[in-house]
Amino acid sequence: MALTQESASRDLTLPSGTHLRYYEAGDASAPPVVLLHGSGPGATGWSNFSGNIGVIAQGGFRVLAPDMPGWGDSDAVAATDMDHDADLIAFLDALGIEKAALVGNSMGAHTAIRFATLHPERISHLVTMGASLGRGLTKNLFQPADGPSEGLKVIARAYRDASPENMKALVEIMTFDKERFATPELTQARSAAALARPEHLRNYVEGLPHGAPIPVKVDRDLIPDIQVPTLIVHGRDDRVLHYEVSLWLTANIPNSRLVLLNRCGHWAMIEHADEFNRLVVDFLSHN
Repeated sequence: MALTQESASRDLTLPSGTHLRYYEAGDASAPPVVLLHGSGPGATGWSNFSGNIGVIAQGGFRVLAPDMPGWGDSDAVAATDMDHDADLIAFLDALGIEKAALVGNSMGAHTAIRFATLHPERISHLVTMGASLGRGLTKNLFQPADGPSEGLKVIARAYRDASPENMKALVEIMTFDKERFATPELTQARSAAALARPEHLRNYVEGLPHGAPIPVKVDRDLIPDIQVPTLIVHGRDDRVLHYEVSLWLTANIPNSRLVLLNRCGHWAMIEHADEFNRLVVDFLSHN
C-alpha cells in the first residue's frame, strides 16, 4: 500500500509542552533516520520529503520526518526562542532513540551539522543537501559577500505575503526545472499550507532581524571534529545557498564526500528524488 500523508502522520508532546507533528515509515526496530526540512513558508516534513520517506524506509530504515516547532502542524515558536538542537534531542528521547542518522536540507542541514558538533554520541551518519551555515561562516568566494542571496530574498518576500504568486516565485527559484516543478497545484498547495498557520509566518518575519530561521549558529571551529560518516549533496544550480558552502564542509569534515548535481537547484531530494534516495540508502547501508 502506498504511503500517504494521513497514514504516515504521527503526533507527540515534548516535555516542554510543545506539540510536534511528524511522519513515520518503516520497521520500528530498523536503524532510525531523521529527515529535517528547510525553512521556507509552507515547509513541512511531508512537503519536503514525501518522495523520500517511503523509499528510504523500504531500504531497511525507520524514517522519521518531523515538522520542527515553528513550521507545519507543530506548535508556533518565536524565532528568538527557537532551539532546534534541544527540540531534536527531546524528539529522539520521546521516541526512545539513542542514536540516529540525520538528513537535512538547508536549515535542516544546519541543524544536523550543529547537532553533530554538540552531540556526537547521538548521531550515526550526517547527510546534508543545500547546506546552510549562516553568513560569514565561509569565505563567500562565489556567493554575495554581503546581504542575502537572490533566493533568500524570495523566501523572505513569500513569508511576508504567502500568495500563490509569491509561492510560484519561491518554487521556481528553489528548482532548476521550474516548468516541471512550479506547477499551479504545488504553488497553490504551498500557499494554502503557509496561510493556514499565519502565526508561523508572523514569527519568522519578526525574527528576521534576530537571525531567523537560525538564531543560534553552529560553531565553525567545531566542524573539523565531526567524525561520523558524512554525505554532502548540493545542486550546482542552487540560487538560494551556493555550493561553496558544501565545498567548505567537504574540505573540513574528515570522513566526508561530496556529490555535486548538475541541473539541480536547492531541492535535490525533490528534483532528483530517485538518485537522492539511492545515494542515501547506499551511503547509510555501507558506511
